[in-house]
Amino acid sequence: MSLALVQSRALLGLEALPVTVEVHLANGLPSFTLVGLADIEVKEARERVRSALQNAGLEFPYNKRITVNLAPADLPKDSGRFDLPIALGILAASGQIDSARLADYEFAGELSLSGELRPVRGALATSLALRTSGIHVPLVLPPGSAEEAALVPDAVVYRAQHLLDVVRQFLPAGSHAEDNAEAALNSTADNPGWARIRSVPLPACTHYADLADVKGQAGAKRALEIAAAGNHSLLLMGPPGSGKSMLAQRFAGVLPAMTVDEALQSAAIASLAGRFALERWAQRPTCSPHHTASAVALVGGGSPPRPGEISLAHHGVLFLDELPEFPRAALEALREPLETGHITISRAARRAEFPARFQMIAAMNPCPCGYLGATQRACRCSPEQVSRYQSKLSGPLLDRIDLHVEVPALPANELLGAPPGESSASIRERVAQARGRAMARQNCANQALHGQAIDTHVLLAPAALQFLQTASARLGWSARATHRTLKVARTIADLAGAEHTAVAHVAEAMQYRRALVGHG
Repeated sequence: MSLALVQSRALLGLEALPVTVEVHLANGLPSFTLVGLADIEVKEARERVRSALQNAGLEFPYNKRITVNLAPADLPKDSGRFDLPIALGILAASGQIDSARLADYEFAGELSLSGELRPVRGALATSLALRTSGIHVPLVLPPGSAEEAALVPDAVVYRAQHLLDVVRQFLPAGSHAEDNAEAALNSTADNPGWARIRSVPLPACTHYADLADVKGQAGAKRALEIAAAGNHSLLLMGPPGSGKSMLAQRFAGVLPAMTVDEALQSAAIASLAGRFALERWAQRPTCSPHHTASAVALVGGGSPPRPGEISLAHHGVLFLDELPEFPRAALEALREPLETGHITISRAARRAEFPARFQMIAAMNPCPCGYLGATQRACRCSPEQVSRYQSKLSGPLLDRIDLHVEVPALPANELLGAPPGESSASIRERVAQARGRAMARQNCANQALHGQAIDTHVLLAPAALQFLQTASARLGWSARATHRTLKVARTIADLAGAEHTAVAHVAEAMQYRRALVGHG
C-alpha cells in the first residue's frame, strides 16, 4: 500500500489537538517533501527519519517520491514529536509494517540518528487532554515521556526505547521484515524494549522545608497560616535578614496535600515547559523568578505560546522577592491572573489559555536601604526616597494582595536562644480543617468568593458589619479592599471553628491591610 495514516497530537497551550500524519509513496523523481504548517524542527525530521531507518537496518524508499502531510494543514506543529509517526508512516506505506494495526494507537517521539527514541515535551499534558476529552486510546511514547503520561489514571501508555521496539509490534505476520527486526532486537538483549507503563499513585507524604526552622516571627507565621487556609496572597515587609525569604520558601509545606486533579494539572504545565520531574510528583511547586524577569517570563508568551511562572506555580506558590525591583510592566501584568486564576495569551496567529491559580507570596524592604523602622540600624533614606521606592508598587496591585505583614528583625539574643517553632505538619493540619469547612460550605476557598457569594457565605454578624462599615469609610478603602478583608475575616473564623464572622475576626483581618508608609 502506497498510502499510510498514523495518528499523533500537536500541543497548543494545554490542548492536545489530533494530527493525522499522511504518508504517500509514488513513482517519480526521488524526493522527501513535508507539508502541513510545520515548524523548522519538524521539517528537520526528514534527515533524522532517513538516518534512523537506515541505521536501524530498515529499508528507506530512496527511489520513491515521498510526501508527508500533517493534517489539518492550518494547525501549527512544532518540536520533534512527529519523528516517530513519520517513520512509521513511511514503513507502513512501503509495506514493512501493518498499516491497519497502527490506526488503534497514537504515537509521539523524537528519533536519534541511531533509531533511539528521545523524550518529548508535554507528554503528560497530552495524556491529560485525552482524559479530559473522554478519549481512550493507547499512547506509544519514549522513555521519560511514557512515565509522565502514565501518571494519568486509567491511561494506556506503552514505552518504547528504540524504533525497532515499535516496529516489532506492528509487523505483518510471517514477513521477511519480521525476521530482520527480530534479529536486530536479539542483538541488543539488554534493551527492555516495549513495555506497558502502570500509573503511579499519589505519594503518602511529600517533603518540604519545615517552618520550625524559622525562630520567632509569630505574627508572620500566623499570617502564613491564614493565607494558606483561605488561598490568600501575602506581602511580607521587613529589613534585610529578618526571615522573609525563609518564611516564603516554607509556605508550600503548610498547604494541604494535593488532590489527584491538582497534581495532574500542575505536572502537566511543568511537562509542557520541560520542567517536570517524577521525584516532584504531587509536590506543590514554589516558583521564584528573579526580579529582572520580564512580563513575558512571568505570565507566558512566545510563539508558540509557552506558560510563564504564574502558570508553572498553578496550585502552588509564586514567590516574588524584592517586589519593587521587578519591572513595572511585569507587576501590572499580574493584576488579572490574581483575580481570575487563568491567563490568556493572544498572538497574531495563535491564542492559548493557561491556568494560573497560584498563591502569591511577595517580599520587600520598607525603603531603599532596607532599615526603615528597624531598631538595629538607623535608616538613611529621605522621605522622598521612601515614597518613591514604595510607589513602584501601584495601588491597584496592592489592592489585590490580601495580607500585608511586617516582619521585624529579631535581636541576636532572641534569635540564638529561641526554641524551634511550630512544625509545618501541625499548622498544615489546622489549615486542612479550615479549608474543609470552607469547601463544605461553598465548594471553594474563601479567596475565590465573588459578588453575591460573599454576602451568602461570609455570615457576618451585625456588630461586625457595623464595625467594618465604619472602619472602611474612615480608612478610605476601595470596594475590593473591603471585600478582601471580609474574605480574610471569614478564613480567620474558619480557623477558629466559628460559624459566623464576628467583630474579633474582622478586627484581626483589618490589621493585615495597613497601608505602606509611602502610600499614606
